This record gives sequence, structure tokens and C-alpha cells, in this order.
Amino acid sequence: MNGSLGELLSAPPKRARIEIVPLIDVIFFLLATFVLFTLSLNRSGGLRLELPAVETSLAREAVGAVTVSITAEGNLAWDQEQVTATELTARLQAYQQMEPSPRILLNGDENAPFSIARGVIDEIRKAGIGKILIETRLRPVSP
Repeated sequence: MNGSLGELLSAPPKRARIEIVPLIDVIFFLLATFVLFTLSLNRSGGLRLELPAVETSLAREAVGAVTVSITAEGNLAWDQEQVTATELTARLQAYQQMEPSPRILLNGDENAPFSIARGVIDEIRKAGIGKILIETRLRPVSP
């Protein structure tokens, strides 16, 4: 009989090998997944606008908040849907009734008329929502 028990027991043990290339592939996959996930965390639900630049911007938590956008032409949007001023007021009141701690992210274009932004803030406050976050982009500090 080939390969008796004595021959198997006296054979030198095979050395285990750790393959590095598959480990590197896994690490790069995890890194890419992490980067893509973190990039999607702070996305606003509003329209794509040219936000005003400031030097003292802080991170905000967008989860659970509604974004109200004001375009450069003065148009309004609820998240990404265009609305009129009357529709905005109705949605603000409904949102305040549904959400125990409502938050609004005000997302205004850099060239949006300030009078419209002032009116939107007034409507948000009239609806009983006190937490208003104004979105900006961070301008690098000049030396």
C-alpha cells in the first residue's frame, strides 16, 4: 500500500505561507469603500448651488433635516423639488407637525437676493421651527 502511516508521520510538516497580494487587495477595497462612504455622509438634499464662502464654517449633521434652497434667480426648492412660497409655507407647517425636533438647512446661492432669504427665514420661524442651519462652503484662510 502506498503511503503507510509511518511515512505520513515521519514526513516533515509543510510550512504555512501567507500570501501578501490578496491582503493588499482587501485593504485597498476597504479603503476605497470607507472613502466613498464618508464622502456621502455630508451631502445636502438641496439643489446644487454656488454656496457663499466663509472662513468660519462648522460641520453640520444633515441626517433628518430638510433642505430649503434659494437659487440665484430667487426660486425656492424643498430638498430638490421646486416649490412656490405658498407651497413652502404649507410644507414647513406639515414638517413641524410631523417631526418632534425639526431642523432646516438653508441652502442659498451666493448671488441669491437677501430679501428672499430673509423672507424664508421668517416663514420657517412662523411655522414654529427654531433650528435653522445656513449652509456655506469653507474659504481657505489667506496668510
